[in-house]
Amino acid sequence: MRFGLSTLTHNVFSTADSYIAVAEAAERAGFDFMSVSDHLVVPGQLDSHYPYVVGGAFRIASHGHCFDMLSTIAFLAGITKRIRLLTSVLVVPYRPAMLTAKMLATIDVLAKGRLIVGVGAGWMKEEFDLLDANFPDRGRVTDEYVSAFIELWTKDRASFSGQHVNFSNAIFAPKPVQKPHPPIWVGGESAPAIRRSIKLGNVWYPGNNSQTRPLDTTARLATGIAEVRRQCEAAGRDPASLGIALLVQDHFEWADHKVGDGSARRMFTGTSENMAADAQALSAIGVEDVALRLGGATVEEAVARIERFGAEVIAKRKA
Repeated sequence: MRFGLSTLTHNVFSTADSYIAVAEAAERAGFDFMSVSDHLVVPGQLDSHYPYVVGGAFRIASHGHCFDMLSTIAFLAGITKRIRLLTSVLVVPYRPAMLTAKMLATIDVLAKGRLIVGVGAGWMKEEFDLLDANFPDRGRVTDEYVSAFIELWTKDRASFSGQHVNFSNAIFAPKPVQKPHPPIWVGGESAPAIRRSIKLGNVWYPGNNSQTRPLDTTARLATGIAEVRRQCEAAGRDPASLGIALLVQDHFEWADHKVGDGSARRMFTGTSENMAADAQALSAIGVEDVALRLGGATVEEAVARIERFGAEVIAKRKA
């Protein structure tokens, strides 16, 4: 299993120095990838329900601090050497298709082939409205834009004709370093997201629900993986060609926080042995990559968590 760090661009991750410290620590500790979340603006009145947290509260609703994802990943590309960089996830309808394809290709070239393109259709209607983006048809927009990315990244003279994006005879260079293109991780568990994964993705990338017990996450995900594989076969795609990754929504930490009636801990909490067991259980059902949400009140605390996880979980799994 490969481990990644999931970062949200606020609090401890609100300065260049903190990101540098975290990225350098992640490379030293043996993490395989590092991700950045995607929000551009937060509405003053938010009624949309955040789907991965009990109660639906959105973490940054009160302060709105968020860096642009692609600028942040470009910055991280310049200060790292080995770790892969994941958009987790790029809300595809927020930015024009050709511009986004160019920015992603540029990052992959400058990062020497370390970009992973996580994509999703988005959920916050109010943010779509502020950006003048198409919320009602966001699924179709996402499918067309991702298809347009692939066309631009792989064809000498690119053309695409769709309802939401059209171009012809486009000379698009440089191409991404990775061939045929950077891997595409498709986020979400809805029926359209699963179809998108099978049609356009290299990896299906769902998330667990916040405060969920390990056994519940593993059982639910195993059911989901079986269904995705069944749909792959029905669509004529080899199920083995679609990788499986998971975003864990809660911070990993060495404290036995209880959930519900106190009968179980959250996933990737407790002891290092608990965390290794969680990783083993996920690996057994076919998960190849897991992104862990990084917390910490200070950058020093965040770095300490990274170093400890590297020494007590990653290194021992590789031994």
